[in-house]
Amino acid sequence: MQFNFQGKVALITGASRGIGRAITKLFAESGCTVVVHYNTNDTMAQKTIEELPGKGHTLHKADIANPQEIENMVQAIIQNYGTIDIVVNNAGIYEEVPLTELSYAQWQDKWQRTIDINLMGAANLCYCVAQEMRKKKSGKIINITSRGAFRGEPEACYYGASKAGLNSLSQSLAQALAPYSISVYAVAPGFVNTDMVTHIMESKHGEAIKAQSPLNRIAEPQEVANTVAFLASEETEFLTGSIIDINGASYLRS
Repeated sequence: MQFNFQGKVALITGASRGIGRAITKLFAESGCTVVVHYNTNDTMAQKTIEELPGKGHTLHKADIANPQEIENMVQAIIQNYGTIDIVVNNAGIYEEVPLTELSYAQWQDKWQRTIDINLMGAANLCYCVAQEMRKKKSGKIINITSRGAFRGEPEACYYGASKAGLNSLSQSLAQALAPYSISVYAVAPGFVNTDMVTHIMESKHGEAIKAQSPLNRIAEPQEVANTVAFLASEETEFLTGSIIDINGASYLRS
């Protein structure tokens, strides 16, 4: 698929690996100047930015759970580039532990940590970039959520709830920011073939997971990246507020 993001600046969170890395590469290949956000993996982040075509790309290390670090990151990007045209909230965590194996204190900790990163981190970043996008009356925000927001996550309840909250946030912001010509979307993948799920797909559950889809496979990161790039393109304004499923018909919403 061909996209043209010449002259655009995009911030991709969680961009050093997996889905975020695929999105970052596609945007750079399409002429976009990309800010590669990451939190801990310096080696992979450096490798990612070194492999990007084009010039002007930068790395930014920040803890998405820390509101001040988010604000500082946005201010640094504005100072460096003068604008942020596209934001992809991809950073997130998934920690699977059955409820029956958690103490009450551990249960609370899982909820707090997951909500702080997956929902509040994205919400705070949306707030900060919206202030800048409102000034120029344009912008695209794409939030990466999950099939688990609809299908359920019995061994990671906090994850499913955080992604359901992010879906709702995306739709609320789509309405709130439409008067400023800022479009907001959510993309909800099922299982995606990244290093984060390799151990699951290579386990005894792998074939059953593939069989959830009539295509008998899971998504590739590039398929998610293509959808994100489409939404970030021009002339998709009337899709604002949409939640786009990428799950190979493994779960169908009515």
